[in-house]
Amino acid sequence: MEKQGFIYKVKKNKTLLLMLLPATIYFFIFAYLPMAGVVIAFKSLDYSKGIFGSPWVGFDNFKFFFISGQAFSVTRNTILYNLAFILVNTCLQVTMAIFLAEIKGKYFKKITQSLMFLPYFISWVIVGVMVYNLFNFENGTLNSFLKALHLHTIDVYSKPTAWIFIIIIFSAWKNVGYGTVLYLAAIMGVDAEIYEAAEVDGANIFQRIFKITIPCLKPTMIILILLAIGNIFKGDFQMFYQLVGNNGPLFNVTDVIDTFTFRSLIQNSEAGMAAAAGLYQSVFCFITILTANYLVRRYDEDYSLF
Repeated sequence: MEKQGFIYKVKKNKTLLLMLLPATIYFFIFAYLPMAGVVIAFKSLDYSKGIFGSPWVGFDNFKFFFISGQAFSVTRNTILYNLAFILVNTCLQVTMAIFLAEIKGKYFKKITQSLMFLPYFISWVIVGVMVYNLFNFENGTLNSFLKALHLHTIDVYSKPTAWIFIIIIFSAWKNVGYGTVLYLAAIMGVDAEIYEAAEVDGANIFQRIFKITIPCLKPTMIILILLAIGNIFKGDFQMFYQLVGNNGPLFNVTDVIDTFTFRSLIQNSEAGMAAAAGLYQSVFCFITILTANYLVRRYDEDYSLF
Protein backbone atom coordinates (compact mmCIF):
# COMPACT_ATOMS: atom_id res chain seq x y z
CA MET A 1 0.00 0.00 0.00
CA GLU A 2 2.85 2.39 0.84
CA LYS A 3 4.48 1.74 -2.52
CA GLN A 4 1.20 2.30 -4.34
CA GLY A 5 0.64 5.44 -2.29
CA PHE A 6 4.10 6.77 -3.25
CA ILE A 7 3.58 6.01 -6.95
CA TYR A 8 0.15 7.64 -6.81
CA LYS A 9 1.65 10.82 -5.29
CA VAL A 10 4.39 10.89 -7.94
CA LYS A 11 1.84 10.59 -10.75
CA LYS A 12 -0.42 13.17 -9.15
CA ASN A 13 2.38 15.71 -8.71
CA LYS A 14 4.45 14.83 -11.78
CA THR A 15 4.24 18.36 -13.19
CA LEU A 16 5.54 19.91 -9.97
CA LEU A 17 8.27 17.26 -9.70
CA LEU A 18 9.39 17.95 -13.28
CA MET A 19 9.60 21.65 -12.46
CA LEU A 20 11.71 20.78 -9.42
CA LEU A 21 14.02 18.43 -11.36
CA PRO A 22 16.42 21.06 -12.85
CA ALA A 23 17.08 22.58 -9.42
CA THR A 24 17.54 19.12 -7.90
CA ILE A 25 20.06 18.12 -10.57
CA TYR A 26 21.91 21.43 -10.19
CA PHE A 27 22.35 21.12 -6.43
CA PHE A 28 23.21 17.42 -6.69
CA ILE A 29 26.01 18.09 -9.18
CA PHE A 30 27.40 21.34 -7.78
CA ALA A 31 26.63 21.01 -4.04
CA TYR A 32 26.42 17.34 -3.04
CA LEU A 33 28.88 15.58 -5.36
CA PRO A 34 31.75 17.97 -4.45
CA MET A 35 31.32 17.00 -0.79
CA ALA A 36 33.42 13.91 -1.57
CA GLY A 37 36.35 16.31 -1.97
CA VAL A 38 36.29 17.00 1.78
CA VAL A 39 38.74 14.11 2.16
CA ILE A 40 41.44 16.37 0.64
CA ALA A 41 41.55 18.17 4.00
CA PHE A 42 42.91 14.97 5.56
CA LYS A 43 45.33 14.00 2.77
CA SER A 44 48.59 15.10 1.22
CA LEU A 45 47.29 15.56 -2.30
CA ASP A 46 49.39 13.83 -4.96
CA TYR A 47 48.01 14.73 -8.39
CA SER A 48 49.49 11.59 -9.95
CA LYS A 49 47.58 9.38 -7.50
CA GLY A 50 44.36 11.38 -7.43
CA ILE A 51 42.23 12.40 -4.47
CA PHE A 52 41.44 8.95 -3.12
CA GLY A 53 44.86 7.48 -3.88
CA SER A 54 46.80 10.19 -2.00
CA PRO A 55 48.19 9.32 1.46
CA TRP A 56 46.29 10.22 4.61
CA VAL A 57 47.90 12.81 6.90
CA GLY A 58 45.19 13.12 9.55
CA PHE A 59 44.87 16.65 10.92
CA ASP A 60 48.27 17.85 9.69
CA ASN A 61 46.64 20.18 7.15
CA PHE A 62 44.80 21.95 9.97
CA LYS A 63 48.05 22.54 11.86
CA PHE A 64 49.31 25.04 9.29
CA PHE A 65 46.29 27.26 9.83
CA PHE A 66 46.57 27.28 13.62
CA ILE A 67 50.37 27.21 13.95
CA SER A 68 50.64 30.20 11.61
CA GLY A 69 49.53 32.42 14.52
CA GLN A 70 46.91 34.14 12.36
CA ALA A 71 44.02 31.75 12.93
CA PHE A 72 42.52 33.91 15.67
CA SER A 73 42.96 37.26 13.87
CA VAL A 74 41.50 36.15 10.50
CA THR A 75 38.60 34.34 12.22
CA ARG A 76 37.95 37.44 14.34
CA ASN A 77 38.03 39.69 11.27
CA THR A 78 35.71 37.39 9.33
CA ILE A 79 33.11 37.29 12.12
CA LEU A 80 33.25 41.00 13.00
CA TYR A 81 33.05 42.14 9.38
CA ASN A 82 30.07 39.89 8.71
CA LEU A 83 28.32 41.12 11.86
CA ALA A 84 28.93 44.71 10.73
CA PHE A 85 27.60 43.90 7.25
CA ILE A 86 24.46 42.30 8.70
CA LEU A 87 23.77 45.22 11.05
CA VAL A 88 24.55 48.09 8.65
CA ASN A 89 23.09 46.55 5.51
CA THR A 90 19.88 45.38 7.21
CA CYS A 91 19.23 48.81 8.74
CA LEU A 92 19.87 50.58 5.44
CA GLN A 93 17.84 48.08 3.42
CA VAL A 94 14.81 48.34 5.69
CA THR A 95 15.09 52.14 5.83
CA MET A 96 15.35 52.51 2.05
CA ALA A 97 12.52 50.02 1.46
CA ILE A 98 10.23 52.02 3.74
CA PHE A 99 11.37 55.24 2.08
CA LEU A 100 10.55 53.90 -1.38
CA ALA A 101 7.22 52.50 -0.21
CA GLU A 102 6.16 55.90 1.13
CA ILE A 103 7.17 57.82 -2.01
CA LYS A 104 4.13 58.82 -4.02
CA GLY A 105 5.90 59.77 -7.24
CA LYS A 106 5.75 56.74 -9.53
CA TYR A 107 8.61 57.68 -11.86
CA PHE A 108 10.85 59.00 -9.08
CA LYS A 109 10.37 55.73 -7.21
CA LYS A 110 11.32 53.64 -10.25
CA ILE A 111 14.40 55.73 -11.04
CA THR A 112 15.57 55.70 -7.42
CA GLN A 113 15.08 51.95 -7.12
CA SER A 114 16.98 51.31 -10.36
CA LEU A 115 19.89 53.53 -9.32
CA MET A 116 20.11 51.76 -5.95
CA PHE A 117 20.00 48.31 -7.58
CA LEU A 118 22.64 49.12 -10.23
CA PRO A 119 25.77 48.72 -8.01
CA TYR A 120 24.78 45.10 -7.27
CA PHE A 121 25.63 44.21 -10.88
CA ILE A 122 29.02 45.92 -10.89
CA SER A 123 31.94 43.48 -10.58
CA TRP A 124 34.18 43.76 -7.53
CA VAL A 125 37.07 44.08 -9.98
CA ILE A 126 35.58 47.33 -11.24
CA VAL A 127 34.84 48.47 -7.69
CA GLY A 128 38.47 47.72 -6.77
CA VAL A 129 39.66 49.94 -9.61
CA MET A 130 37.27 52.68 -8.47
CA VAL A 131 38.62 52.47 -4.91
CA TYR A 132 42.22 52.59 -6.12
CA ASN A 133 41.54 55.63 -8.30
CA LEU A 134 39.78 57.26 -5.37
CA PHE A 135 42.46 56.68 -2.71
CA ASN A 136 45.69 56.40 -4.73
CA PHE A 137 48.31 58.51 -2.97
CA GLU A 138 49.86 60.00 -6.11
CA ASN A 139 46.93 60.75 -8.41
CA GLY A 140 43.83 59.63 -6.50
CA THR A 141 40.69 61.75 -6.50
CA LEU A 142 40.87 62.34 -2.74
CA ASN A 143 44.45 63.61 -2.71
CA SER A 144 43.97 65.60 -5.91
CA PHE A 145 41.09 67.39 -4.21
CA LEU A 146 43.19 68.00 -1.08
CA LYS A 147 46.06 69.35 -3.21
CA ALA A 148 43.67 71.72 -4.95
CA LEU A 149 42.69 73.06 -1.51
CA HIS A 150 46.40 73.25 -0.50
CA LEU A 151 45.86 70.70 2.26
CA HIS A 152 48.06 67.79 3.34
CA THR A 153 47.58 64.61 1.34
CA ILE A 154 46.57 61.33 3.02
CA ASP A 155 48.13 57.94 2.35
CA VAL A 156 44.98 55.88 2.92
CA TYR A 157 46.77 52.64 2.03
CA SER A 158 49.02 53.05 5.08
CA LYS A 159 46.12 53.56 7.50
CA PRO A 160 44.65 50.12 8.35
CA THR A 161 41.89 51.46 10.61
CA ALA A 162 40.40 53.53 7.80
CA TRP A 163 39.86 50.38 5.74
CA ILE A 164 37.41 48.98 8.28
CA PHE A 165 35.03 51.79 7.37
CA ILE A 166 35.90 51.75 3.66
CA ILE A 167 35.06 48.04 3.34
CA ILE A 168 31.80 48.39 5.29
CA ILE A 169 30.76 51.44 3.22
CA PHE A 170 31.44 49.80 -0.13
CA SER A 171 29.74 46.58 0.96
CA ALA A 172 26.64 48.60 1.83
CA TRP A 173 26.84 50.61 -1.40
CA LYS A 174 26.93 47.44 -3.48
CA ASN A 175 24.40 45.28 -1.60
CA VAL A 176 21.80 47.65 -0.15
CA GLY A 177 19.87 47.88 -3.43
CA TYR A 178 19.38 44.11 -3.67
CA GLY A 179 18.16 43.78 -0.08
CA THR A 180 15.91 46.81 -0.49
CA VAL A 181 14.05 45.05 -3.30
CA LEU A 182 13.38 42.05 -1.02
CA TYR A 183 12.03 44.19 1.81
CA LEU A 184 10.06 46.38 -0.59
CA ALA A 185 8.38 43.25 -1.97
CA ALA A 186 7.44 42.28 1.60
CA ILE A 187 5.98 45.74 2.21
CA MET A 188 3.96 45.54 -1.01
CA GLY A 189 2.47 42.30 0.32
CA VAL A 190 0.94 44.04 3.34
CA ASP A 191 -2.81 44.57 2.99
CA ALA A 192 -3.43 48.20 1.99
CA GLU A 193 -6.65 48.22 4.01
CA ILE A 194 -4.58 48.08 7.22
CA TYR A 195 -2.86 51.35 6.30
CA GLU A 196 -6.16 52.91 5.26
CA ALA A 197 -7.79 51.95 8.56
CA ALA A 198 -4.83 53.35 10.52
CA GLU A 199 -4.97 56.60 8.55
CA VAL A 200 -8.70 56.93 9.21
CA ASP A 201 -8.00 56.43 12.93
CA GLY A 202 -5.60 59.37 12.81
CA ALA A 203 -2.25 57.55 12.69
CA ASN A 204 0.53 59.68 11.18
CA ILE A 205 3.23 58.34 8.84
CA PHE A 206 5.65 57.46 11.64
CA GLN A 207 3.01 55.61 13.60
CA ARG A 208 2.07 53.62 10.50
CA ILE A 209 5.73 52.75 9.90
CA PHE A 210 6.51 51.66 13.46
CA LYS A 211 3.16 50.01 14.22
CA ILE A 212 2.40 48.34 10.88
CA THR A 213 5.30 48.27 8.39
CA ILE A 214 8.17 47.22 10.63
CA PRO A 215 6.19 44.49 12.50
CA CYS A 216 5.09 43.10 9.11
CA LEU A 217 8.73 43.07 7.96
CA LYS A 218 9.83 41.14 11.03
CA PRO A 219 9.50 37.60 9.53
CA THR A 220 11.40 38.63 6.38
CA MET A 221 14.12 40.31 8.43
CA ILE A 222 14.61 37.24 10.63
CA ILE A 223 14.82 34.85 7.67
CA LEU A 224 17.35 37.01 5.80
CA ILE A 225 19.42 37.54 8.95
CA LEU A 226 19.43 33.80 9.63
CA LEU A 227 20.65 33.13 6.09
CA ALA A 228 23.37 35.75 6.54
CA ILE A 229 24.41 34.26 9.88
CA GLY A 230 24.85 30.93 8.10
CA ASN A 231 27.79 32.48 6.21
CA ILE A 232 29.25 34.40 9.13
CA PHE A 233 32.50 32.43 8.98
CA LYS A 234 32.87 33.03 5.24
CA GLY A 235 34.30 36.28 3.94
CA ASP A 236 33.43 37.73 0.54
CA PHE A 237 36.74 36.82 -1.13
CA GLN A 238 36.21 39.01 -4.19
CA MET A 239 35.40 42.08 -2.12
CA PHE A 240 38.34 41.80 0.29
CA TYR A 241 40.86 40.73 -2.34
CA GLN A 242 39.89 43.31 -4.95
CA LEU A 243 39.68 46.21 -2.48
CA VAL A 244 42.80 45.41 -0.45
CA GLY A 245 44.88 43.27 -2.82
CA ASN A 246 48.32 42.24 -1.54
CA ASN A 247 48.86 45.31 0.63
CA GLY A 248 50.65 43.74 3.60
CA PRO A 249 50.24 46.63 6.10
CA LEU A 250 46.47 46.25 5.87
CA PHE A 251 46.30 42.49 6.49
CA ASN A 252 45.97 42.76 10.26
CA VAL A 253 42.56 44.44 10.02
CA THR A 254 41.36 43.31 6.58
CA ASP A 255 42.52 39.71 6.25
CA VAL A 256 39.73 37.12 6.42
CA ILE A 257 39.90 33.34 6.27
CA ASP A 258 39.29 33.25 2.52
CA THR A 259 42.04 35.70 1.54
CA PHE A 260 44.50 34.16 4.01
CA THR A 261 43.85 30.70 2.59
CA PHE A 262 44.19 31.94 -0.99
CA ARG A 263 47.57 33.56 -0.38
CA SER A 264 48.76 30.50 1.52
CA LEU A 265 47.68 28.28 -1.37
CA ILE A 266 49.47 30.49 -3.92
CA GLN A 267 52.66 30.52 -1.86
CA ASN A 268 52.74 26.84 -0.86
CA SER A 269 50.62 25.20 -3.59
CA GLU A 270 49.12 22.96 -0.91
CA ALA A 271 45.53 22.04 -1.78
CA GLY A 272 45.12 20.05 1.44
CA MET A 273 45.63 23.15 3.58
CA ALA A 274 43.09 25.12 1.54
CA ALA A 275 40.56 22.28 1.86
CA ALA A 276 41.18 22.16 5.63
CA ALA A 277 40.46 25.87 5.98
CA GLY A 278 37.31 25.48 3.88
CA LEU A 279 36.11 22.59 6.06
CA TYR A 280 36.87 24.63 9.17
CA GLN A 281 34.66 27.41 7.82
CA SER A 282 31.84 25.09 6.78
CA VAL A 283 31.67 23.25 10.10
CA PHE A 284 31.46 26.45 12.13
CA CYS A 285 28.95 27.98 9.72
CA PHE A 286 26.80 24.87 10.15
CA ILE A 287 27.03 25.06 13.94
CA THR A 288 26.24 28.79 13.89
CA ILE A 289 23.12 28.51 11.73
CA LEU A 290 21.81 25.59 13.82
CA THR A 291 22.34 27.57 17.02
CA ALA A 292 20.75 30.75 15.63
CA ASN A 293 17.79 28.83 14.22
CA TYR A 294 17.32 27.02 17.57
CA LEU A 295 17.23 30.33 19.45
CA VAL A 296 14.73 31.79 16.97
CA ARG A 297 12.57 28.67 17.22
CA ARG A 298 12.57 28.99 21.01
CA TYR A 299 11.35 32.57 20.58
CA ASP A 300 8.75 31.85 17.87
CA GLU A 301 8.53 28.67 15.76
CA ASP A 302 6.89 30.54 12.88
CA TYR A 303 10.05 32.60 12.31
CA SER A 304 12.52 29.70 12.20
CA LEU A 305 13.94 28.23 8.99
CA PHE A 306 13.35 24.61 10.04
